[in-house]
Amino acid sequence: MDRLLDARGLACPLPALKARAALRELSPGDALTVLVTDPEAPVDIGALAADGGHAFRAEQDRTPGAWRLRIVKA
Repeated sequence: MDRLLDARGLACPLPALKARAALRELSPGDALTVLVTDPEAPVDIGALAADGGHAFRAEQDRTPGAWRLRIVKA
């Protein structure tokens, strides 16, 4: 199952906190895509993924200053 979390416009730590809550609802192997605009969010959410042993990939979105972060739950 893939889930989308739109956290654009939110400042850290809110995107990471929302991502953590969304991950709790997913099963192993499920993916969470988080849309963010805060420049610190890729670092914070990457650390969250690493701490949980989840796969993580960050891509710059087509919109300048926006990121698409993908986490696959371990």
